[in-house]
Amino acid sequence: MTPHQVTLEHIDWIDSDATLKDFVSYAQAHDAYYLDTEFHREKTYFPRLALVQITVGDRIAVIDPLAVDVSLLNNLLSSSSLAVLHAAQQDLDVLSHACGEIPSRIFDTQIAAAFLGYSTPSLASLLASFLKAQIPKGDRLTDWLRRPLTEAQITYAANDVVYLPALEERISSELNSLGRMQWAHDACEELRTRPLGPNDVMNAWLRVKDVRGLRGPSRWVAQSLAKWREERAMKLDVPVRHVLSDLVIVSVASRLPKTPSDLAHIRGMDEKLAKGSIGQAILNAVREGLDRANGELPLPVPEGEDLDRSLRPAVTLVSAWVNELARQQQLDSTMLATRADIVDLLKRSPEARLSQGWRADIVGRDIEDLLDGRRALSFGPLPTGGRGLRLIDTPEGS
Repeated sequence: MTPHQVTLEHIDWIDSDATLKDFVSYAQAHDAYYLDTEFHREKTYFPRLALVQITVGDRIAVIDPLAVDVSLLNNLLSSSSLAVLHAAQQDLDVLSHACGEIPSRIFDTQIAAAFLGYSTPSLASLLASFLKAQIPKGDRLTDWLRRPLTEAQITYAANDVVYLPALEERISSELNSLGRMQWAHDACEELRTRPLGPNDVMNAWLRVKDVRGLRGPSRWVAQSLAKWREERAMKLDVPVRHVLSDLVIVSVASRLPKTPSDLAHIRGMDEKLAKGSIGQAILNAVREGLDRANGELPLPVPEGEDLDRSLRPAVTLVSAWVNELARQQQLDSTMLATRADIVDLLKRSPEARLSQGWRADIVGRDIEDLLDGRRALSFGPLPTGGRGLRLIDTPEGS
């Protein structure tokens, strides 16, 4: 059976705990499983898991999390088996929320492909490039939470995982031939171990549109209001915009209302809400912000602005070298180093990503040699042919 031949009869539709337990036991006996999820968060604060698709061994399973206890997947997720996903970040978020667990090991085909020169590729583009295959087209806006699902929806969802074994094999083969497999594994582990869950509620005000135009006590009030909005949205599991719009937050923070009547005249504020319990909660948040106001609440320093002025030209120099090295080595430059990574290294931050692990191996130590004068950049013939930027030793580094 080839992926494009997958039909409903090849798929295990799992909608009972007993069947899920049996499948997890089967999957745990294998070294790797291939995973994808479907979820929605348009109407909720937290992502709502709608489907889990797994292919392992000779089985393809589409699991209905609306009908089963998805925490039964935890024995598989926490096992030593390798989970292969594509663009895993959101899948990890939704699994963490729905199951309280994420895979103990992952291989992200999108991240791995970056070490072969692909820049955040879609699954479809990788399948076309490596396997000359196409995923059957489906409705991008389908409602995965509606039941029953159609045969077309189930087979479309399953096709997101049936190609992954062959894709992972091809990508891994090329990474091994280039000696880059460990880099890919390290980058995948970096993604897997990043913090999950809601953002810090004290920083929610920084995501409010037009908040940067506020000054003085108004910033403190905006921070207090955005914190209250974020916490209420989490409690009700609704999008923050359903609690209070950005417009209302900025308007309230600008005018600093003291009474329900004042609040009712705020642009975008519903009069009934202003004079009810919600209005009182908003006024309480205003008072809390004013009580905490102490000078100007600082905005985050723009990237690189806190860097010593003498080092700022080095950002451009290092960025040029990173981009050239990525081109020469067929790497995705954004995976190799962001501007923030370069600034952190120039600041000699102990947490600088470019001074650790695979990034240090590829480019970080070269950058440190550049900064310390042991090496310099020159434009000329390259060992691989053509012309471009290259590192040369300096008398100081000889």
